[in-house]
Amino acid sequence: MCGITGTMYFEDREPSHAMLKAMTDVIVHRGPDDVGFWSENRIGLGFRRLSIIDIREGHQPLANEDDTVWIVFNGEIYNYKYLRNTLQEKGHQFKTHTDTEVIVHLYEEYGEDCVKQLRGMFGFVIWDRRKKLLFGARDQFGIKPFYYYKDHRRFLFGSEIKSLLAANGMDRTIHTESLLNYLTFQYVPEPDTMFRGIHKLPPGHTIKITYEGEMSIQRYWDPMFEPEERPFDYYVEQIREGLKDSVIHHMQSDVERGCFLSSGIDSTAIATHMRSIEPIRTFSVGFEGPNNETEIARQTASALDTEHFSKIITQQDFFDTLPKAVWHQDEPVADPSAIALYHVAQLAREQVTVVLSGEGADELFGGYRIYCEPQSLQPIERLPHGLKRILHAIARMLPSGLYGRNYVLRGTTPLEERFLGNAKIFTEEMKAEVVRIDKEMLSSYTNPWAIAKRFYDKTRHLDPVTRMQYIDMNLWLPGDILMKADKMTMAHSLELRVPFLDVELYEIARKIPARYRIAEGTTKYIFRKAMEGIIPDFILNRPKLGFPVPLRDWVKGNQGKVIVEQIAASGIEDYINIDTVRQMLHKHQNGQGDYARRLWTIYMFALWHVTYMEELPKPTLAEAL
Repeated sequence: MCGITGTMYFEDREPSHAMLKAMTDVIVHRGPDDVGFWSENRIGLGFRRLSIIDIREGHQPLANEDDTVWIVFNGEIYNYKYLRNTLQEKGHQFKTHTDTEVIVHLYEEYGEDCVKQLRGMFGFVIWDRRKKLLFGARDQFGIKPFYYYKDHRRFLFGSEIKSLLAANGMDRTIHTESLLNYLTFQYVPEPDTMFRGIHKLPPGHTIKITYEGEMSIQRYWDPMFEPEERPFDYYVEQIREGLKDSVIHHMQSDVERGCFLSSGIDSTAIATHMRSIEPIRTFSVGFEGPNNETEIARQTASALDTEHFSKIITQQDFFDTLPKAVWHQDEPVADPSAIALYHVAQLAREQVTVVLSGEGADELFGGYRIYCEPQSLQPIERLPHGLKRILHAIARMLPSGLYGRNYVLRGTTPLEERFLGNAKIFTEEMKAEVVRIDKEMLSSYTNPWAIAKRFYDKTRHLDPVTRMQYIDMNLWLPGDILMKADKMTMAHSLELRVPFLDVELYEIARKIPARYRIAEGTTKYIFRKAMEGIIPDFILNRPKLGFPVPLRDWVKGNQGKVIVEQIAASGIEDYINIDTVRQMLHKHQNGQGDYARRLWTIYMFALWHVTYMEELPKPTLAEAL
């Protein structure tokens, strides 16, 4: 696990060492163990290393035998030993035992198709000196980040936006359309970022830059579901074997390993498989109150016989962490659980360098409660179209909060117009009240529904549950789940691995019929059945909690006033109507509605704005570590 960065000029000049060093130093937290640079005319590569595999020989940038192919690579390739043996049989000579060098020789052998053989998580860039071509790629699910910037003079890339911002002559301008979409999604959907001109390479894509500055981006992998009718027991056995195999592959490392452990089935399944191989350490955090996960995690750890570490996060801990967490995130992500993840990563790093975690299971096997909605709405969805239109009109006239009103509204609204993923914070109507942006733009920008439409258009042949999962695979998973997982763990120089997001396991999951995923009103039904007899019974059917942050209660107290005061002082009044924000707080504290998540979304944008737009002091490198 590392950090990569670099530049390519479209004219004859060599990147300055000072600039490459600045771009690389700012991501020292991603790789405190080693640093490396390489440059020549037009090209400069920078690298920070967190030593995981082949600790002695893994220095980067790394080249092939004749220095015609150079690479900087962030991630882990779990099938690298198999690939190495195959390449050696073809005559390739290796000088290290790293997975990085395997990619170099794969590129020599297969060119740009090398990415199709990689099983793992990765963001890498290759400089092909013979072809005078820069070639980059991001893994299939978007586990590892890849940011870039291009103008008529140069191309910049990096594992984090802050590397790009450290380059000479970079402006910091808010991309207004990204802000509008952020207010709905609680993250900026790819390929945009909150910075104008800076983009994310989407998951499962490659990028090429020619010597003349021509850029092309192509998709090499698509997480499309293709259900196949097979016996239930067949898929149960496939899941068991597939997950076991994935965990074994994800445990490859030359350093200490551990596992995040919550109160749910996903992390418990990972920890159980790890414990069957070797003694492990597990880690959990929670908040005081009825939804404290640490007690259940402790019971699970006892049942699995792991060495367990836990921590209770106080309200003070939570808010004291925000400045550093926001700096590490690069752009705002308004998921409060990101801060809890920051703390559990900090706890784990005191003991281990690698952790495995349960991200991705919900998207693969249908684990979110919202996936049960199509089944619950069937009685009303079967009604004639004309009748549904009348019912919808009547429901809209009923008082908000009236029992049954929301059910009728959702049942009479097409899936494509009601589901954007696991977060929908501000509607377009709400945005019109809270933003101070030209109203013409509000009616003409590429809004969340237009973004989701391109994924809905590809899944017309699939059932509603599967379509929802595909939306989340392309939006929620990389935009929220994996973004916070990478940034909050790497903030502590901790490598996080996600065995559920494995291309081999996905080949199993994508073929499972929807009626096996959601059944008897239960999410992840078939996965729960597959884990029977493997994980403790008291965990099998527990409801999903995630990191239940008591944000609603905190905002009702004095902390709500502090949040709004900080929003007002953040310099975002050109974008956000502060009076509307104050009204939201007033209503929340007076029991006139739950505005906690909307206030939090604006608050995260405000803190980000202070950190990245107001030119205030940033954390030092020591603080970043």
